[in-house]
Amino acid sequence: MKKILLYALMIAGIGCLASCKSGGKPSADAGTNKEASPAPAEAQFPFPDIPTVLTEPDERKDFLIAHYWDNFNFSDTTLLQNRNITEQGFVNHISLLADGQTPEDKIEESIGNLCTHMEKQEPARKVFMQLFDDYLYNPNSPLYNEPLYIIYLKRMLQSPALDESRKSSLDFKLKLASRNLPGAKASDFTYYLPNGQARTLQETNVKNNRLLLVFYDPECPGCHEIMQEMIHDTALADAVGTGQLTVLAIYTEGNPEAWENDLSSIPSGWLAGTDREAIKLGALYDLKAMPSLYLLDGEKRVLLKDAPYSRIRAELGL
Repeated sequence: MKKILLYALMIAGIGCLASCKSGGKPSADAGTNKEASPAPAEAQFPFPDIPTVLTEPDERKDFLIAHYWDNFNFSDTTLLQNRNITEQGFVNHISLLADGQTPEDKIEESIGNLCTHMEKQEPARKVFMQLFDDYLYNPNSPLYNEPLYIIYLKRMLQSPALDESRKSSLDFKLKLASRNLPGAKASDFTYYLPNGQARTLQETNVKNNRLLLVFYDPECPGCHEIMQEMIHDTALADAVGTGQLTVLAIYTEGNPEAWENDLSSIPSGWLAGTDREAIKLGALYDLKAMPSLYLLDGEKRVLLKDAPYSRIRAELGL
């Protein structure tokens, strides 16, 4: 509710933000009546002027997201490097699109308009394509949002400004991002238990219709903190011990010795296995960062994809 109110206030006040110029208040020197020169106006994002005839919040928001970048100078390389304007403007734009209330066709139109503006200038194209990667495709980003990223990828695959090599890279990302989406059946793969027994994901027995699938690498420094949090989480241990869910930890890298040496750290109630690099070689899952956590049901349908552990805990009621 607070976020909705914030957006409503932003939309209601955007006309003022777009038209008003800021300046420092005049100040008097001590003992004189002379006013100092006004301070230079601080640069601001060039919001579009919303027509005054649009009075409803939804109408104003629709206009704003459709014309958000109309007044931005994409050929100004100094402006492109100004994070307070360009990057913050991008963040605000994406936040409006990711509010959970914007229809998909409006999102596609808004992202398409941004791409049409930025693809024409190579410096702008490089900056904004990096921003899309950093904010929408990085699982550590607070704005991580694969559905929006997929819309962006599909649009840029139609761009006349990109060569076939660049499009091939984007197409590969699109295929990865489109796999194992919530509601879809998770890609099956074969894994091997410590005793060498082979088993597939689909064959894995699941307790209480919930499977926490953990892709991990013990040699990854960034993995260690999250894995230790999970390993020492008494609520998770209790849930596993009482049959409320199954945890399957899969080692996806190519150092069997490192995996075997780390097996003693995996809780006895978890299933542990290695895929012998089949997932990476087959690009079956998009393992952007480790550990990568998926919550599945008993039919191996994806409930949460590449989710933070805090969200997994909340979904499980831990």
